Amino acid sequence: MTDFWIILTGALVAGSCGLLGCFLVLRKMAMIGDAISHAVLPGIVIAFLVSGTRDSIAMLLGAAVLGLLTVFLIQLFHQSGVQSDASIGVVFTALFSIGIVLVSLYTRQIDFDLDCVLYGEIAYVPQNTLTLFGSEAGPKAVWAVGLALLLSLICIGLFYKQFKLCAFDPALAAALGIPVALFHYLLMGLVSVTTVASFESVGAILVVGMLVVPAATAYLLTERLSRMLLISAAAGVLSAVSGYVLALWLDASIAGCMIAAAGLWFLLAFLFSPSHGVLQKAIRRRKAAAIQ
Repeated sequence: MTDFWIILTGALVAGSCGLLGCFLVLRKMAMIGDAISHAVLPGIVIAFLVSGTRDSIAMLLGAAVLGLLTVFLIQLFHQSGVQSDASIGVVFTALFSIGIVLVSLYTRQIDFDLDCVLYGEIAYVPQNTLTLFGSEAGPKAVWAVGLALLLSLICIGLFYKQFKLCAFDPALAAALGIPVALFHYLLMGLVSVTTVASFESVGAILVVGMLVVPAATAYLLTERLSRMLLISAAAGVLSAVSGYVLALWLDASIAGCMIAAAGLWFLLAFLFSPSHGVLQKAIRRRKAAAIQ
């Protein structure tokens, strides 16, 4: 049963991150998840100081607030003329350093494990269970990530056309009367919620990797957004399952092996993609040279 919960958690994280990652890749904001996973540290520390407990709910609320603040500041700086990648780098390093300062000032005498809070290990997911009506209802991580995935599915399903147009042509979307800023913040809010719901239990590396690699793999395999979403989610789930098998075989980090597996699938797509693959491009070049 332990194996099942670990694989299910990894698959849920991969599915939810894979869906949102497609929009991030198309908008050239793939590293926003990395920014959020580091920038939430001040919110975690402040929530701990206010509540006086390491209860996950309080820390997740604090992290969610800082995640949304991170998104707001990145967009504010970008609209003020700062390049997107520079905005991300400035905001997440500044907030992360503030969190480090708060930790060093106020939690010296307290058992406050940053590695646990920021870089949780997916192998421990089955041990942290949720109790409902006096009985165990499964790991908390499964519920948290599952709800984040459900929220993303609902929002994408309701506003698919708006998200699609804002991703490919924001100017046209604005001309058609679509509130581009609103859908930008809705997307970033979904990324923030998914990141915060996932990283404490499964680790920041797994979250960031699943936000980027499956979506990049899907980008190489199709030209249609609807198919890209499905392929990205499927590639993420496949990476989670195959990565867990690899981790058991190597007796290595589960999260690391899941991302390594995702990287392997990306490499295969990069080499053998029908439209963007290295092999296919080489064949086309040879055919063109033969015709000439």
